[in-house]
Amino acid sequence: MRDYESYFETFENERPRKPRRRRFDDDAPARRRPAPDLSALDERDGVEPDGPPTGDRWSTWDGAEHGPRPRPDWVVTEHAAVDTELGVIKTGKEADVHLVERGVPGTGRRALMAAKRYRTAEHRMFHRDAGYLEGRRVRRSREMRAMAGRTAFGRDLLAGQWASAEFAALSRLWTDGIAVPYPVQCSGTELLLEFLGTDDGTAAPRLAQLRPDGDELGDLWHQLEDALLGLARHGLTHGDLSAYNLLVHDGRLVLIDLPQVVDVIGNPQGPEFLARDVRRVGDWFLARGLDTGLPEALLAELRAEAGMPPAPGASQG
Repeated sequence: MRDYESYFETFENERPRKPRRRRFDDDAPARRRPAPDLSALDERDGVEPDGPPTGDRWSTWDGAEHGPRPRPDWVVTEHAAVDTELGVIKTGKEADVHLVERGVPGTGRRALMAAKRYRTAEHRMFHRDAGYLEGRRVRRSREMRAMAGRTAFGRDLLAGQWASAEFAALSRLWTDGIAVPYPVQCSGTELLLEFLGTDDGTAAPRLAQLRPDGDELGDLWHQLEDALLGLARHGLTHGDLSAYNLLVHDGRLVLIDLPQVVDVIGNPQGPEFLARDVRRVGDWFLARGLDTGLPEALLAELRAEAGMPPAPGASQG
């Protein structure tokens, strides 16, 4: 909820204020505070006041919400670090994913990250908000009205809500050992995530890009079962799962793109989202010749893990 508080405070601070009365004689000359001399600071610290000596920006670690502990050793937390933009990994309707290197100048300390940036009110299209947001709440009715009315303020709130929801879900799941990228930090509508790929910036392939067969296909299916059971253990389902939202990094299947993660109990449409997730990925594996024992068997197992009753008409075994 912290993002919503900051949005609200910013909105309130933009209200016009009444001019203050002058405490001195109106004829007295106005006195201005002299501008600070930054030259001494530049000479002392050896940096330019406008930005870092290298890279595109100073590290945004300070002031951001940080990922869970124990923190991986590769996460760069030094305040002297800078971020360098290396290109776009993926573009989407709701967010773009960029490749960013965070490093400490003059050292070998560096890490590649995926920067997921949700679009601004002018450029984003959350066409699936309503169903996914059921069961989620914000504190202020004013904010709920703004989001429901899709005002510019409301759309910005929604962008923050999607970013916060994905960061919270990734933090929760990563802590439980479920195969998701490590969430480095969340700042406004930007998430910095573990980059899954090679050191030269080549991203890991999506499952949809691969043609696994035999033992490899079976191993990936078992990894998927474990990941989905992990979500169900928390009462969750991905909400938009497909072979395009699964990465395969060094043989490891990893769930990505979880802003719409669904509470299968609190959301009235939760059971439907869960069934759709299982059907989509189950059909992909079946189409490639893997006898999974039917997606319905996995769905029944997930419902039981989440504490849900059997689906209507399902066999009681």
